[in-house]
Amino acid sequence: MDGMLLFLNLSVVLVMAVQVNFYFNSVFGKEKSKPTKKWFVLLFLLLNFWYMSAYFTPLLSSLIALFVIFCLAMGYEVEMRMRVIFSVLYAVLISLINLLCMYLLNPSTSVALDNWEIVPEREEMLYVKMSFLLSCMIMFAVVQIIRFVAKRRNFPLHSRYYLMFLSVPIISIYQVNVLSVYSEKNIHYIISIIGSIVLNVLVVYILDTVIARFQLLHENAGLQQQMDYQDANYEKTVHSFKKIKSIIHDTNKQLLYVAECIEQGQVDEANRHIRVILNKVEHAYHRVNTGNLVVDALVTNALNIGQENGIRVDTELRLHDRELGLERYDLCVVLGNLLDNAVEASKKVRVAQDRHIRIQIRSNKSALLICVRNYVDREVGDLSTQKASSGYHGFGLVNIERICEKYGGHMTIESANHTFDNMVMIPFSTQDSSA
Repeated sequence: MDGMLLFLNLSVVLVMAVQVNFYFNSVFGKEKSKPTKKWFVLLFLLLNFWYMSAYFTPLLSSLIALFVIFCLAMGYEVEMRMRVIFSVLYAVLISLINLLCMYLLNPSTSVALDNWEIVPEREEMLYVKMSFLLSCMIMFAVVQIIRFVAKRRNFPLHSRYYLMFLSVPIISIYQVNVLSVYSEKNIHYIISIIGSIVLNVLVVYILDTVIARFQLLHENAGLQQQMDYQDANYEKTVHSFKKIKSIIHDTNKQLLYVAECIEQGQVDEANRHIRVILNKVEHAYHRVNTGNLVVDALVTNALNIGQENGIRVDTELRLHDRELGLERYDLCVVLGNLLDNAVEASKKVRVAQDRHIRIQIRSNKSALLICVRNYVDREVGDLSTQKASSGYHGFGLVNIERICEKYGGHMTIESANHTFDNMVMIPFSTQDSSA
């Protein structure tokens, strides 16, 4: 191999490495990359250089090329069927564009089935390498289109949908071989190649649209469940408030009886009745008293659940005013989900001494800050860029973010040293508060 061919091979290998990496980052998401991805990139470079330097039968060449592309797809933490589909799709697109470039560089080019075993001459090899390098350059534009179309959906579809979409690239592979062997190099050849490219790009758009629709249905169902849950939570808060009012009303009457007992010298009866009253008040009395009904009810509930499950709960509550500048329902959504996530995660901690939750709620004239920290058995990945995550804290994060966006606030998630911190800051509007 002379210097020119070696230079072209190295150029194609490096350009393809950058391009395929960019392609998979677009369709899978850069955050899906494995820590060991660099080794798959190295394997891709070595295999691709070997592939570009050797000669194979058409069928074997296609299979090896697909395997080389698939090697880089293995560097991403996605489903195997997603790796296969988008590896095949890339192979089809680069093949179609390469055929088009070969025609543009030399319209008289033709391929015969009985000539594949003949090693091409130097000029022909240079022409093939230049054509492939040009194809890689054009492919960047196609990948950019795919990047705009694909929105990094990660909602799982049924296997039959993936098989349906995979059929288009497979049929395109067959058409590529038929066109390269039997078709005359004319305007219809160019239109067929361009049409196949557009068709395969549209496959990405259709697949993304279908996933988006199913994901929307799934999210709507989840949001409805959350709304039902928050309705029940809000009703509990209202019921707690009514219960306290009822106890206060009844206590006034009971105190009249106690006063009568004391006047008649029935001290023992008065003491007994006082203990009964205190016992009833104790069961209805909130262990947290900030003056805000929602905060008191939900934090008290978390303390009670923590006590029942061996979870140590520490609180630091400092409200500037018992009336907060957001709706009670919205406060129930945010605080209720934060506390529920922390409690559910703490229940899963195997060592009882490590079950610990710290609740910080502060407010001033302009904003409310809620920080909930809990211990976790295992390290949790970076969730700050995810709308909703599975596992410890996935339930209700979408609704929390929705409320934050409503008031112009934000939610921050941090995880380090087996602790999980979920922080919410909500600024108050200039309107009268209702919480």
